Amino acid sequence: MTVQLPEDLERYIRSRVLSGRFASHDDALTAAVRLLRQREEAEEARVLDGIRQGLDDMQAGRGKPADEVFAAIRRDFQIDPDA
Repeated sequence: MTVQLPEDLERYIRSRVLSGRFASHDDALTAAVRLLRQREEAEEARVLDGIRQGLDDMQAGRGKPADEVFAAIRRDFQIDPDA
């Protein structure tokens, strides 16, 4: 795989390798992609937890009918439903 990075990111990786933080450019990029994957997996888990909580709330009767929710949104944002 060939990777093209903006000059500022290339400089940053070079500086981290020269400082000894990483043994190679590949090691630095591997660490970066691992962090990205962890962040995205954590975000996905957070979203799924929110969906599960919403479904649990609905099943427990803690929800509101959609027409009430949409009416509140229209009222809060001063949206004319006939416009």
